[in-house]
Amino acid sequence: MSSKPKIVKDYDKLPDSVQEQIKLVYPSGFSQHLISFKNKENETRYGLPFETDDVYYLVRMNKATAQQIIEDDPDYDEDGELKDKIKEEYQDKYSEIDYLSLNSNEDNEFSYDNEEEEDDDDDY
Repeated sequence: MSSKPKIVKDYDKLPDSVQEQIKLVYPSGFSQHLISFKNKENETRYGLPFETDDVYYLVRMNKATAQQIIEDDPDYDEDGELKDKIKEEYQDKYSEIDYLSLNSNEDNEFSYDNEEEEDDDDDY
């Protein structure tokens, strides 16, 4: 983890552009990606990690809230998947943003390019 400031924030208080980028990073929903953290009172809380060039967000939500956000969001279909049309729109809109790859996970298509993977396998 870098020395970026950590910001804990509710999903609905995030700028629309950050919400859209989060949808690209988590096209299959949020609940399976929640992590636990301690708040100022040393209580365990849950959040969705999202990293930009300047900030490390923990988007405050529990599993039930994460599922409800997806159910209520018209950008997701009845199976909880980001609709293809919306995904393509956001991919075009945010294609120049490099930090999205910092948020690579099994639900999205952000990954290291093949050259980097090949370099790891080289025996020197």
